[in-house]
Amino acid sequence: MRTVINPGKERRTINFIDNIVFSHVTDLEGHPLDLTLSLMLQNGNSEMRLASGRDDEVSTGLQPVIVWINGAGWRKCDKNLMAAEMEYFAEHGFAVACITYRNSSLGHFPDQLIDCKTAVRFLRAHAKEYHLDTDRIFTMGRSAGGHLSSWMAMNTDGFDSEEWADQPSCIRGAIDFFGPVDIKTLNLIEQENFKNPNHRWHSMEETHGGALLGGDMTTVIERSDAASPIFAISEKTAPIAIFHGDQDPLVPLSISEDFYRRLVDAGLEHQSELYVVENGGHGTRELFQESVKELALTFLRKYL
Repeated sequence: MRTVINPGKERRTINFIDNIVFSHVTDLEGHPLDLTLSLMLQNGNSEMRLASGRDDEVSTGLQPVIVWINGAGWRKCDKNLMAAEMEYFAEHGFAVACITYRNSSLGHFPDQLIDCKTAVRFLRAHAKEYHLDTDRIFTMGRSAGGHLSSWMAMNTDGFDSEEWADQPSCIRGAIDFFGPVDIKTLNLIEQENFKNPNHRWHSMEETHGGALLGGDMTTVIERSDAASPIFAISEKTAPIAIFHGDQDPLVPLSISEDFYRRLVDAGLEHQSELYVVENGGHGTRELFQESVKELALTFLRKYL
């Protein structure tokens, strides 16, 4: 059967470019390591461009950027693990960069934050190539990635490497999905859990927070504040939206509630949001329903 259809062309094509090297670093043993990112964006008819050198799609202009930061307790996690969920934002005109950062077996804090900032500077340095809007860069992350996304929102000086040093690493705003933004509280909870013989860990070295900080575990509690964005709020802090489930068994809702309270106390209530997700656990499906993404999109658009 031959059928003629006329679907129109309202929806734009989304392309996925993988394994773009944005940084050259070393691991804890001094071995060289390349960090990569992927880009999901509306950048025209890639098939025609590759085959003929021409593109029959009109450019959408410069696209705002979301830097997506995965979680997994700052341990090894594929940068593209949540890429399918992030397509929602690409459909709505954002370029999405899913980034790698040194996990806790390859680097200790602040290496992870340094890597996130380097990714932002790389995107600014290559904005013309990918048609990115350098003035409208946001971060978004879940769990450990929420912690790093919140750190990025602090727009703090002092965590920049020499790579792409002519570009700033500041961002316009951030979204934090159930991030452990208070590492001390997280570590104290783990210490209490050691009393349970059935707990999965029995030393601070084994825990997510302990592995992140490394070094002398007898001082890990005292050093935890320096790795916690909740204690770095200032007038430089960018707008933040926090999403946290009220049934989270790993990162207590109280951590995000305290974070939000501190943002309000700092005079940033006008640019801060806390969404408590009913029945939401740690990364459960409630957190990634379309209604939640709509709230996140509305927040991002507010600061475009």
